[in-house]
This record gives sequence, C-alpha cells and structure tokens, in this order.
Amino acid sequence: MRKTYQLNIEGKHRDRVLDAVKHDIRKYAKRQRRAALPEGVDFWDFDCKIGLSAEAAAPVHFGNLIEQLDAAAKEGAAAVYVELLPRHGHRKAKPAQPAAEEPAQS
Repeated sequence: MRKTYQLNIEGKHRDRVLDAVKHDIRKYAKRQRRAALPEGVDFWDFDCKIGLSAEAAAPVHFGNLIEQLDAAAKEGAAAVYVELLPRHGHRKAKPAQPAAEEPAQS
C-alpha cells in the first residue's frame, strides 16, 4: 500500500480523520497477515516508510509507524505519505542464555 492521507478535510474533525487513517493502516496489515504463507515463510513482515511526501519518506519499523504518524500530525502536517509493503518474515532462534546463579543463603 502506497498512499497519501490528507489530514485536513473540511467539515471533519482532524482527530477523527487521524483515527480513520490509523484504522485503515491496521486494517490493511491485518488483511495482509491473513494471506496464505508461501513455503518456508514463518510470517508476513512489512517494509514501512512514512513522511510528508513520497520523496521525503523515511523507513521505520512497523511497530513505530503509528507513533510517527502521531508525531507528524502533532507538528501540523496537512498530509502524510505512508508505504506498507508486505515481505516474507523468517523467525530467528533466540540465543541460549546461561542460567542465573542463585545467591547462597547464610
């Protein structure tokens, strides 16, 4: 999904428009995650970018996308460009951590 969202729409409250944009982003991600996984893929991940325009968009982690959207709205941006591209995700094994030694009781 590559989309420019207008945040200032006449006749609509800016906060409600921002909520609608967040809902649209979450709905898209949820729909993409329901898609069938190809062989050897563990989950759907996303390459995300956000900015005031397509040229000025900077990559962000999906978990920080809504925070960046809030920050742009707080700065008074009239429009925000959001790019969400699904990609294959592969889980990595966590490194084994040594067991913590318990302190001796006296």
